[in-house]
Amino acid sequence: MYTIGTARKRMLVAGTAAVAAVALLAGCSSDSSSDDSSGSDDAGTSADADASGDESGETVVIGFSGPAADHGWLGAINSAAIAEAESYDDVELRVAEGTNDAALQISQVETFVNEGVDVIVLLPTDGAALTEAALGAMEAGVPVINVDREFSSTDAARVTVLGDNYGMGVSAGRYICENVDDPSTAIVGEIAGIDSLPLTQDRTEGFNHALEECGITVAARVAADFTVAGGQEVTAQLLSANPEFDAIWNHDDDQGIGVLAAIDEAGRDEFFMVGGAGSLNAMEDIQADDTVLKATVIYPSTQAADGIALARLLAQGKDMESLVSPGIPTRVVLDAPVVTMDNVDDYIQYGFES
Repeated sequence: MYTIGTARKRMLVAGTAAVAAVALLAGCSSDSSSDDSSGSDDAGTSADADASGDESGETVVIGFSGPAADHGWLGAINSAAIAEAESYDDVELRVAEGTNDAALQISQVETFVNEGVDVIVLLPTDGAALTEAALGAMEAGVPVINVDREFSSTDAARVTVLGDNYGMGVSAGRYICENVDDPSTAIVGEIAGIDSLPLTQDRTEGFNHALEECGITVAARVAADFTVAGGQEVTAQLLSANPEFDAIWNHDDDQGIGVLAAIDEAGRDEFFMVGGAGSLNAMEDIQADDTVLKATVIYPSTQAADGIALARLLAQGKDMESLVSPGIPTRVVLDAPVVTMDNVDDYIQYGFES
């Protein structure tokens, strides 16, 4: 095993200010940090740690692995991560081929460790399946930044960067509560993603809880598969079985292209729709105001880019400048704001191509 240098030892020190991280990453909030037992006495006291995060430092080698970019959001995840790395003159990014094969991704992580990268940024195709590989990297002295899909053990990552799936549901539900004519009689539909995924379950749970606040229950629900064809198929079924809606929440803007096609084919316009994720085409539809889509809830495609930025700070022993406490948070949960006609101009630059 190669020698772990002083800078790497500092990387393994736990962040102590996760609550305050709300001010650091654009549009994000973070929950409380967990305890990290691999601490070092020199955390937050070195000259490097006092340096500005914007100043160039020693070159950092980051390994990045994610799933295959088989729809727009994942493509945006990859491109944003690469663009973030290219924005620094002190970052060397090694990108593994995107894959939905957990065994192949495990081998990619092992290769990064064997190559001696400084940090690994990993969006696992399956969080549980990649947990042991991530634990192995951490034990070898290579910090792992877990993006989007959580590992089974908190010990498998030094930093976890997540979108807020439950918060997406809450945001969508509250928007509907505020915009239907009469919550007591409102008929609300839901078009979910893949039901077996925890993220879909979290979105539905948040949606139901928010609707309960104004006395609404979901009248009809279908699940698609994050694809255009899947969205179109299940929406056609939903509309055929339900002659009237006041509002519908579609979990995913990629499948939303098919959802809107089915709505157009059915000639239905008596309801408004809320999307999810924040694609460029959804935001453009909101701007144009010529479809039933009136809002979408952001699920940031910048998560891996945030992971790259944090990986650089870790490797260089730097702090997050706007925090009073030293170190880097162990957990960052990004915000799930609602994009409407009123604020779409503020968010459209973050929209991704479906």
